[in-house]
Amino acid sequence: MQTTEAPKAVNIYTEANPNPNSLKFVVNFMLMPEGISRDYPNIESTNEAPLAKSLFEKFDFVTGVFYMSNFITVTKQEDTEWFEVKAGVQQYIKDFLMEGKSILTEEIKDNIDEELTGDDAEAKIKGVLEEYIKPAVEMDGGAIKLASYKDGIVTVTLQGSCSGCPSSTITLKNGIENLLKRMVPEVKEVVAEEG
Repeated sequence: MQTTEAPKAVNIYTEANPNPNSLKFVVNFMLMPEGISRDYPNIESTNEAPLAKSLFEKFDFVTGVFYMSNFITVTKQEDTEWFEVKAGVQQYIKDFLMEGKSILTEEIKDNIDEELTGDDAEAKIKGVLEEYIKPAVEMDGGAIKLASYKDGIVTVTLQGSCSGCPSSTITLKNGIENLLKRMVPEVKEVVAEEG
């Protein structure tokens, strides 16, 4: 897995997204290879992810951690306010990265380059997701992945801030489904499974 080494100075800024319980922590270098993401919806899922595990352990309000490109999206419990905890989480991530620690274990880094290929319709769907949909979703602190394609039904996995976001269903049906139907005529419906 190729990621850029942390520079001497680690800069982090935050971006809000449509999910009020998620916040995107953007760093000044790539954390994950292009198009690769990892979602950790609970502490039990973090064996491959030292930073995600330590965020769950350090902050009891954390309910999800998501890695992609140059950002980490952290999801919190509803009864915790970001203005009370944002600075602490931001500093914790910065310190972790400044110490030169890896966000993933070596074992998972060695296996992360596997990519699936599919039939022509599936390849077109992947292309539309990559070019048109992923950039917008990533700007909001999340990701979308093709889970499966069968008999005209596209199943996608929503991760990061998109998982559990109140507006994700509207976006899925009005935006993503309409675009895919227009660009890939074989598509009949788009459904989501939680990542």
